[in-house]
Amino acid sequence: MALHTLFFEFKAENPKSIPVEWSHYGVTGSGDLEVLMEREELGGKVKAKVVTPVSGFENVWKMVLDKFVRDFGIGNVFIEINDDNATPIVVYMRLRQSLIEAGFIKDKEKRL
Repeated sequence: MALHTLFFEFKAENPKSIPVEWSHYGVTGSGDLEVLMEREELGGKVKAKVVTPVSGFENVWKMVLDKFVRDFGIGNVFIEINDDNATPIVVYMRLRQSLIEAGFIKDKEKRL
C-alpha cells in the first residue's frame, strides 16, 4: 500500500492558536486517523500535512480542513494527520476532538 503525502495552508479571519505547545488525539487504525497539532508561529496561518493511503481526494481534504479552520478560527498551528481511510465526517470530528484535548474548546462548548 503506497502512502500519499498532501500539504495544505489556510488562514482564518481572526486566528487564535491552541493554548498548549502540542496535542495528540486518535489512533491510526482501521478506518480511523490520528491528529497531531503543534503551536507554531506561522503568521496566523495553519499548515497541514496529511498522510493517507487513499489517492484522488485532495479536494475533499482541502474542503474539510478549510471548513475546520474557518469554523474554529485557529491559526499558528501545524497539523499532521495520519489517515487510515477515515471518512470526511470522522476527519472533522477528530480535528474537533483534538481542539478539546488541546484546551482550545472549553467545557461548555464540548456539547455542541
